Amino acid sequence: SPAPPAMAARARTEEMRDRVVLGEFGVRNVHTTDFPGNYPGYEDAWDQRRFEQAFRVDVIREEEGTLEFDMVGIDAAIANAFRRILLAEVPTMAVEKVFVYNNTSIVQDEILAHRLGLIPIRADPRLFEYRNQGDEEGTEIDTLQFQLKIKCTRNPQAAKESSDPDELYFNHKVYSKHMTWVPLGNQTDLFPDADFRPVHDDILIALLRPGQEIDVLMHCVKGIGKDHAKFSPVATASYRLLPDITLLQPIEDEAAELLQKCFSPGVIEIQNIKGKKVARVANARLDTFSREVFRHEGLKNLVRLARVRNHYIFSVESTGILPPDVLVSEAIKILMGKCQRFLNELDSVPME
Repeated sequence: SPAPPAMAARARTEEMRDRVVLGEFGVRNVHTTDFPGNYPGYEDAWDQRRFEQAFRVDVIREEEGTLEFDMVGIDAAIANAFRRILLAEVPTMAVEKVFVYNNTSIVQDEILAHRLGLIPIRADPRLFEYRNQGDEEGTEIDTLQFQLKIKCTRNPQAAKESSDPDELYFNHKVYSKHMTWVPLGNQTDLFPDADFRPVHDDILIALLRPGQEIDVLMHCVKGIGKDHAKFSPVATASYRLLPDITLLQPIEDEAAELLQKCFSPGVIEIQNIKGKKVARVANARLDTFSREVFRHEGLKNLVRLARVRNHYIFSVESTGILPPDVLVSEAIKILMGKCQRFLNELDSVPME
């Protein structure tokens, strides 16, 4: 028997509150619901105790340089704040000034400086201060100094008929491993066991030929991605909503096999029940939502595609300067600092 109208209306409201539904043409229920009075009969005012009960963070996968974790029970605005802070506001150290003493390579000075600026430097930015505006000279508390001094020469032992540059020349490839740290002031005492160097040794900076040389000194300073992309600590930081796939009625035999092909591998599995092939959702998380199922007339009304509104799957890929879990905790601290500053402003400004 059909559900009474009140129950059906409640079920519809639940769907609007909890799911973002992907239709054949367009997406439904995309607006945020986190404010009181949005739905009659629901107490949607923000409540700290309720939030603390519902909120959770699950780490799904942590490999070298990559972290995937779920944040459940937050609003899109907060999730997006974390993403943007990771991209543009977590500080790192990067080459800011390049003093060119000699550069006879075919790479122009400014191109060389730009390439050096983009090399990720393995140095914990928390050990350094920001350099003051207008300071030309760096000090040991705000600057790291690197030197790159290299000259290309011929290999006298090379075979006459050889045409391989690796055999003909010495130092003809300038790599990031050729950058050496030059301690400033008392940095040797400040960082006794420090190993300041580029994250990767094998970044190709320039190609040289015999007689050409590069002699530069670099100053690395602390900065944020908002000022220049070279300071961004992540290769990428993104989130997506958890997919939710519902089969509205049993799908069997050929239809089940066709359904399986419509989704990413591993999403739909086919079970053998009493000699019949029956489709079931095995792992919706793996789906990319190509909406291929909507191209098949016989299937498109049998499946509901949705995303869970408050379940965010974050993926953070570090450039190697700091591990991704440290980046996420730094981002949280930065957001807390912003909130604190806002609260202090509210307290200090007299109300009209």
